[in-house]
Amino acid sequence: MSIQSTNSPRRRWLETIKRQALVIVPAALLIIGGFVLAWQFVEPAAPDRLIMSTGSQTGAYFAFGQQYKNYFASQGVELELQNSAGSVENLSRLKRGDKVHVAFMQGGIGDTKSNPGLLALGSVYYEPVWVFVRGNPNASRLTELKGKRIAVGAPGSGTRAVAVQLLSDNGINEVTATLLNRGSAEAVKGLISGALDAAIIVTSVNSATVKKLMSMPNISLMSFDRAEAYLRRTNYLSRVVLPEGTIDLAANYPPRDTVLLAPAATIVISENMHPALIDLMLLAMHKTHRVGGHLEKLNEFPSAEYVSFPLEPAAQRFIDRGAPFLQRYMPFQWANLMDRLKIMILPLLTILYPLFKILPPIYGWRMRARVTRWYKELQQLDDGIKDGSISVADATQRLDEVEEAVENISVPVDIVADAYTLRLHIDYLRRKLEAK
Repeated sequence: MSIQSTNSPRRRWLETIKRQALVIVPAALLIIGGFVLAWQFVEPAAPDRLIMSTGSQTGAYFAFGQQYKNYFASQGVELELQNSAGSVENLSRLKRGDKVHVAFMQGGIGDTKSNPGLLALGSVYYEPVWVFVRGNPNASRLTELKGKRIAVGAPGSGTRAVAVQLLSDNGINEVTATLLNRGSAEAVKGLISGALDAAIIVTSVNSATVKKLMSMPNISLMSFDRAEAYLRRTNYLSRVVLPEGTIDLAANYPPRDTVLLAPAATIVISENMHPALIDLMLLAMHKTHRVGGHLEKLNEFPSAEYVSFPLEPAAQRFIDRGAPFLQRYMPFQWANLMDRLKIMILPLLTILYPLFKILPPIYGWRMRARVTRWYKELQQLDDGIKDGSISVADATQRLDEVEEAVENISVPVDIVADAYTLRLHIDYLRRKLEAK
């Protein structure tokens, strides 16, 4: 007796596909159902566009914003920069929360109590308070500016906010001096022409405005000899020293070590900003500011210090531990996709582990059932032969039908032994019939 099927190879192939499908299809449907359920908890994909409020086109905020924009573009996301008058206007845009979800903010502008829903991603560099004075090279205190014409920054700028506060602390206001709302460009013109006696500017040490004013005759940079006193009165200022010759070694600007007060520029976001874009912004901040500058040390920024708003949890983790693992080795889009899908790993493992455990036994049971189901038929024939309830001719005919059906059974290799055993038992029953 041959165990090979009498069917054609195509028929045997179809039988194999069918028996495998009976096990694989239900398992696949179960896995797909698990994925569909888990997908409900996956965060939406990150937008491919983000709007950031910076500052004037000649300011440091806009210059650094351009570096962020280039980094975003390299990761497949558009960062649109919107110019503004400065930190105060940026704060207003964030509070409206309609389009702008991230902005530069000068330290000391706004706080959590009056601006709920805003979070900081960290400070990124020092923004010194530059006090340029005309005709007084030895000026070292703001009290010396009483009765003078002073440019305090444009309306809506962070410069004006900090300048007015510092002057007020020294007893200087609109009664005791002439405070003029002039931006940096107008302040430069006024100092050069003599229309102004002093100008207060808050900007980066790399600002072209600073270098230009340093080079002008009869205009000097004030050094704060009472810097520590200011630090005791405010929590957002730092004392920094600008070494002699830092701005221009050849021309020796400044001509001596100069003590400056410096808030820190901060990246502030609205609570509606997508988490993935938060990660991308942190990466841009790290790439742009970790190298430091004339006042900042290597890896000093981004920093959790000098911020007026609560630090976003992801920013705290980034500052403490560095970039997330996936984002260190993968492009942003792929890392973001993997991060979104990680929530699906647990339900997938929950389904796959028991499936891998039970599928082989179930499959084996189903295959053996194709063989063992015929033993019931053989037993009935054997009992009928014994008690005479079935004739030899009928039993022989039925046994022939069983044997033909068994010949057509297609089973895996590990079940072949059971099929051979079944055929031996058929042959045994046939010999009993022949003996009758």
